[in-house]
Amino acid sequence: MSLHPTLQPYADAWTHSIEAISELLQPLAEAEWNRRTPCPGWSVRDVVSHVIGLDCEMLGDPRPIHSLPRDLFHVTNEHQRYMEMQVDVRRHHTAPEMTSELEYVIIRRNRQLRNESRDPGTKVRGPLGSELTLGESMRRHAFDVWVHEQDLRTALGRPGNLDSPGALVARDVLLGELPRVVAEDAQAPRSSAIVFDVHGPVEFLRTIRVDIQGRGTLETAPALGPAATLTLDWETYVRLACGRVTPEAVSDRLKAEGDAELTAAILNNFKVTQ
Repeated sequence: MSLHPTLQPYADAWTHSIEAISELLQPLAEAEWNRRTPCPGWSVRDVVSHVIGLDCEMLGDPRPIHSLPRDLFHVTNEHQRYMEMQVDVRRHHTAPEMTSELEYVIIRRNRQLRNESRDPGTKVRGPLGSELTLGESMRRHAFDVWVHEQDLRTALGRPGNLDSPGALVARDVLLGELPRVVAEDAQAPRSSAIVFDVHGPVEFLRTIRVDIQGRGTLETAPALGPAATLTLDWETYVRLACGRVTPEAVSDRLKAEGDAELTAAILNNFKVTQ
């Protein structure tokens, strides 16, 4: 293997999730491809199209030349328009076409990963012409594919892999967004601490401390007398952070203590995916 050791966990997470997706799709009847998923506006076919499109872009394939319909009401910004292109171009593909394209993309990506010798800091192309490091690109990709595996599992009634390698990547990605959510988006008071107590297949206790300048930092040490504490299970945490549910829809699965206005502001700004 020529893959840099720091990239291996992301490659392993992607491999685990993409193989799980492939396995989920094998027994599906044509009608099941049209099932609605928790991902707004997308069916099972659409989610799989998106995953295929993501991997095609990791391979450096040219993006499809395609005009989007005007009646896609779930597409509200430029980032969503960008992502929708790979989806809409496959909307009329049959189940065999979808599975065969996915399998071919998996073969090509596995070959790419076997031959990947670039440094994690190498700059690569990202969405909308952005530039990011190879390490961040692979990390984000592993996160995305695991989240979409969960979308498919929910739609198909096949729960699982909430503690897989992809889940651990997702935990770190989502925790990395917490200081911004709390300090900037929810405008938590300066010199305050907010505790997140997450249980289930992936467990953690984290504190976001907001300093006198209003900057948030993530800490593992528990806070004494926090301004607010949010207790919830891992699956609910993921679904909220990825915009799959509203706080109101899962109010019975989370416990908020402390400043009610602050906890409401945090939950209303909890979604970090676009």
